[in-house]
Amino acid sequence: MPKKCYSLLLGLFLFALSLAQVTSSTSSSSGELFTSSFLVRFKRSVDNKEAHDIAKRNGFHNIGAIHTAVQQSGFKRVKRGFRTLKSPAAISNYPIDIGQIQDKDSASKLPTDPYFPLQWYLRNTGQNGGKVRLDLNVQAAWDQGITGKNVTTAIMDDGVDYMHPDLKFNYNAEASYDFSSNDPFPYPRYTDDWFNSHGTRCAGEVAAARDNDICGVGVAYDSKVAGIRMLDQPYMTDLIEANSMGHEPHKIDIYSASWGPTDDGKTVDGPRNATMRAIVQGVNEGRRGLGNIYVWASGDGGEEDDCNCDGYAASMWTISINSAINDGQNAHYDESCSSTLASTFSNGAKDPNTGVATTDLYGKCTTTHSGTSAAAPEAAGVFALALEANPSLTWRDIQHLTVLTSKRNSLYDAKNRFHWTMNGVGLEFNHLFGFGVLDAGGMVTLAKQWRTVPPRYHCEAGSITKLQPIPATNSLVLKIDTNACRGSDTEVNYLEHVQAVITIVNTTRRGDIEMFLTSPMGTKSMILSRRPNDDDKRDGFTKWPFMTTHTWGEYPQGKWTLEVKFNSQEPQEGWLKEWSLVLHGTKDPPYRTLSPKSPHSKLAIVKKAHEDRQKM
Repeated sequence: MPKKCYSLLLGLFLFALSLAQVTSSTSSSSGELFTSSFLVRFKRSVDNKEAHDIAKRNGFHNIGAIHTAVQQSGFKRVKRGFRTLKSPAAISNYPIDIGQIQDKDSASKLPTDPYFPLQWYLRNTGQNGGKVRLDLNVQAAWDQGITGKNVTTAIMDDGVDYMHPDLKFNYNAEASYDFSSNDPFPYPRYTDDWFNSHGTRCAGEVAAARDNDICGVGVAYDSKVAGIRMLDQPYMTDLIEANSMGHEPHKIDIYSASWGPTDDGKTVDGPRNATMRAIVQGVNEGRRGLGNIYVWASGDGGEEDDCNCDGYAASMWTISINSAINDGQNAHYDESCSSTLASTFSNGAKDPNTGVATTDLYGKCTTTHSGTSAAAPEAAGVFALALEANPSLTWRDIQHLTVLTSKRNSLYDAKNRFHWTMNGVGLEFNHLFGFGVLDAGGMVTLAKQWRTVPPRYHCEAGSITKLQPIPATNSLVLKIDTNACRGSDTEVNYLEHVQAVITIVNTTRRGDIEMFLTSPMGTKSMILSRRPNDDDKRDGFTKWPFMTTHTWGEYPQGKWTLEVKFNSQEPQEGWLKEWSLVLHGTKDPPYRTLSPKSPHSKLAIVKKAHEDRQKM
C-alpha cells in the first residue's frame, strides 16, 4: 500500500479513536444512547499488528480488518429467569438432606452425584409432585454411551465460574473470552446479591461432571463448556453481540443464550446489523461449514408478551426453547409464539424451591435456577448429545431432528388457551410448547442413522403493498396465491420456516393487534397475540419478520391467508402497509433416504405423507 494512503487510513483510525475518547455515553435527540465504542472498518488491508498497537496505546481493543467508523449505540438486554437470593451466605455445597429421596429404580448405572435425585428434569420419578417420566429421557442416550464427548457449548452470559469443581475439568479455555472486559478470563464479576450467577448455573446444566460427589450432573456431562462473558456492562452494543456470536466458530459447536430484549410486553427488538451478519455467518460457515447451533430462551414475559416480537428467539437461524414445569403445565412466565420449536423444563409446580438443580458461584450448588433461562441450556445439552452421536449433523439437521423427536408427553396449557393441533402432514404442535418436549434418547437414536437434509431454498412467494385500513370491529383478510417459485432455482416444495414480513403503521394502540397466518393445507398459526402492555402508537412494525414453524413439512403451493384484527373493547385504527410472504425449505423430500424404525413415529408419518404427495 502506498505510504500516503497508509498514513491516511491510520489517520482516520486515530480520528475515530479520538472521537471515542471524548465521547462518553451520550444520548441523541431521539433518545438513542451512544457509547464510547466504535466499530472501525478499513477499505484496504492494514497491518494488523500496527493497528493493534495503535488501539492498545489509546486504550482500545482492535478486533481485525475493517472499513468504516461507526459509533456504537447502547441498548438493554436482560437475563431470563434470574431470581435474587435472599441469603447467599446460607447456601452450601450440600444444603439438602436427600436421604429420604428414594429413586424407585436403584440401578447402579444412575449417577451418584448428591443432587441427581433432585434433577427431576433428567429423571422424573414423581419428586415434589412431578409427573413420572416427564423428563428429557437422557438416560436412554447415556445408555447408548453418548455423553457429549468432543462437543463444546458456549454460554453467552454474565460469565462462568470456571474454577467450580463441577465444571473445571470440562471447561474449554481456548474457546472462552470476556467481551465485557476484553480479556480471556470470563469469570463473573462479584456482587453481594449474586446477580452474576446466571451463566455459571446455565453452564452446569450442560456440562457438570458425573459421579464426583459435587452438585448434580449435566445433560451432556462429558462435553466441554466455554464461557463468553458479554452480558455484564452498562449497555449492550451491536459490536459486543456480534463478537460473541462469532467467537471461535470452529471450536464452538453450540451457542446458548438465556437473555434477550426486555420481557415487558411492549418491546419489539432484535439483533442489529453486525450481530445478524455474525449469526448468518455462523450457520453458513461455522463448524467448518456444517453450521453453528444457536439456542435461545423464548422469554419470560408470560401472557403479556409474545416471543415473535423478540427478533432473536423468532429468528429461523436460532432454536427457540420454551419451558414446562414438573407436572407438565406451562410456567406462569412462559411466552407463547409460533416460532418456538420445542420445550424443556424449568421450575417445579408444588415447591418454589424445586427449580433446576445445578452449579452456582464459588463452588456452591443451587436448586432454584428457573425461567426459560434454565430451559435453553438443557436443550443445548441435548443437542450436544446428538452431535456426539453424529458429528456430521448440520444446523438444519438439528432442527429437523428436534421436530421429529420431540414429544407431546403430558404437556398442557394450564389455562386451556392453546390446544395440541395436527398440521397438514401429521405433525402435532402447540402454540406454547412447539413440537413438544425434547427427547434425548430419541434424538440420539435417530441422529445415528440420519442423512443430511437436501439444500435449503429461500422463496419470495409474493407480496401485497397496498395501504389498507385494519377494521375496528372485524378482520382485514389478505391472500397470496403462490406456486412457491416452482420451476426456478429457489423452488420450495417442503417447508421448514415461513416468514410473514409485515409493516403496520399509524396504529392507535399496537398491543391490541392480533395476526394469524393460514397455510394452503389449512394450518393456522397465530403469528402475533395481543400484548396488553404495548400502547405504542408511533413505531408500529416495519418489515418485521413474523415467523412460524407450525407448517413444518407442509407443501406451500396455493393460497396463504393473513388475518389482521384488533382485540380491544375500545375503537382502534391502524393500517397494514405491506405483507411479504417468504418460504424456506427444500425442493426435494427431506427424509427420502431414512428408514423409520417404527410405523408410528413422526418420521414415518411425515415420510408417508410426502410419498403420497409425490404419487399425486
